[in-house]
Amino acid sequence: MGKPKAPAAPDPKETAAAQTGTNVTTALANAQLGNVNQYSTDGSVVYSTNGFKTFTDPTSGATYNVPQYEQTTTLSPAQQAIKDQNNRASLNLSTLGADLSGKLGTQLTDNFKLGNEATEARLMELGRKRLDPMIAQRDEDLRTRLSNQGIKAGSDAYAREMNTANQGYNDAYTSLLLNGRAQASQELLTEDNQRINQIGALMSGGQVSQPQFGAGTNQPTIPTVDYAGLQAQNYQNQMAQYQSQMSQRQSILGGLFGLGSAGIMASDKRVKKDVRKVGRLMGHNVYEYRYRGDRDDGKRHVGVMAQEAERKRPDAVLEIDGVKHVHYGRLFEMGERKAA
Repeated sequence: MGKPKAPAAPDPKETAAAQTGTNVTTALANAQLGNVNQYSTDGSVVYSTNGFKTFTDPTSGATYNVPQYEQTTTLSPAQQAIKDQNNRASLNLSTLGADLSGKLGTQLTDNFKLGNEATEARLMELGRKRLDPMIAQRDEDLRTRLSNQGIKAGSDAYAREMNTANQGYNDAYTSLLLNGRAQASQELLTEDNQRINQIGALMSGGQVSQPQFGAGTNQPTIPTVDYAGLQAQNYQNQMAQYQSQMSQRQSILGGLFGLGSAGIMASDKRVKKDVRKVGRLMGHNVYEYRYRGDRDDGKRHVGVMAQEAERKRPDAVLEIDGVKHVHYGRLFEMGERKAA
């Protein structure tokens, strides 16, 4: 029985290179499956290759050419006409918006520099039409009330009442000026915002929709093969087989050495039947067999042929009652030392 040979472990570099090649091939196949040309009443989307990109695997040195794809979208004549019209309209609106924004830019620098004299003059003009009649009437009413109360003009009480009234009149005009200026600023701000909003609307232009393609295309993908995992599993399977063979060999060795240690064993080919060679062990053929006649115990045995062993190791073979026997301990023990 020849000694089983242990399987060689997969080379990590070769495995990595093979896995890279598998990954690249799978990616290229998926790209081919995924880049599906599509057509509809609104237009089409077509994929084509536009050259290649080359890269080299640093592990194996293998060079790969990866195709570069480009996508071309073509509108139907009707959609193309709409896009052309929108392009022209967008250009016109953008030009108008640019012109308005330039003008607005110069105006914004002066919008909130309110002219005090002009604004206040206008507010005072409005105030006199509204407030002066009211103030005159209240002044007359106050003088009449003071006279009826016996408070004479020129007295301290009279002066205090008139000062209080005059302060109220001043407060009314002050409030008119402050509120009027705030309202004027708000009006200018609203006007500017309106022009800005108009420019934004003009600049947005029109949009043309891309072609629509119904429910989509069936785009299957190919899973990447786990080459490294398959290699590892194959190595484990081979190693398990090797370990099984080694275990079987050790079992046979144990049996043969056990026989030898017990003494000698009849190994004459004349007392054996159903002989089948099962291998070699330490330079000797090993057979599986059954005994003939009275020696047959119904079991199959494993051992050498005395006639063959005698040619190499006559010292391990002796004849008893005309039957050749083999001293297995001597036969293989010497063989072990010689091999060593």
